[in-house]
Amino acid sequence: MEALREVEAELTVYVHPSNAADVPRAVSRQLSGLLFSYEERFDGVLLAHEAQLVDKDNKENATKEKDKKEAKIVEETEAKSNKKPQILKAKILNGLVPFFGVCVHANLLLFSPQPGMLLEGKVEMLGKESIHAVVLGVFSVAIMSDDIHEKFRFKRKSHGGRFLSRSDREHFIKRGTMIRFSVKSVDTEMNCHITGSLIPPHTGSMRWLSVHDAEYASEISRKSMDTSIKREQNEQEHRILKNEDSMVKSERPHKSRKRSAENR
Repeated sequence: MEALREVEAELTVYVHPSNAADVPRAVSRQLSGLLFSYEERFDGVLLAHEAQLVDKDNKENATKEKDKKEAKIVEETEAKSNKKPQILKAKILNGLVPFFGVCVHANLLLFSPQPGMLLEGKVEMLGKESIHAVVLGVFSVAIMSDDIHEKFRFKRKSHGGRFLSRSDREHFIKRGTMIRFSVKSVDTEMNCHITGSLIPPHTGSMRWLSVHDAEYASEISRKSMDTSIKREQNEQEHRILKNEDSMVKSERPHKSRKRSAENR
């Protein structure tokens, strides 16, 4: 989806001294408190995070080293001393509650819709004046009558009604239909409430577009091809690892289980 993006961020997370015994867990708890809420500093809604503590002093010293051999020796000695707990330096703030700041390198998954983007959502409710849908099962979308293409006409039925295309009766939108729409505006104060539109081209029922819209159909086939390639790569890596494990096991010496005739 176009509105999903992955970013890397260098953050400073402030931890209470009572959580000093398990800093990684405290950092994860702090970041988890931001999930599914709009953050202006990220320009989006945080959906997932993966954080790693960073020793800022060691990082700066490592970048100043020019000799690759010396850097390699340092890495090897650090790997050998992996059993010892890593010491991270943190700045303690002055005040009544002395929180300490921890430098964190974080990988973030953000939902950041922008006007003009094409998004996909599931219709939850509709009427003559509007269509209401959800994106990713969380973010609400409202498409008002002025933003519904004139080719659609509303036909009321016992189960709630549907929008039917005047040009093709197979193109319809009802409750449960997956639709593709254009983002008209985003209200960040309402946690990324989206106002959408079905007027631009390549919008409407995704099922109908996959058959009758050449651009959308090619986009789907391209995505499925990328997915199959990634799946093949993962399977190949799994086979390589499995072969390596079997080779290691075959190289291990096996103890003889033969018993002497005297012990029988």
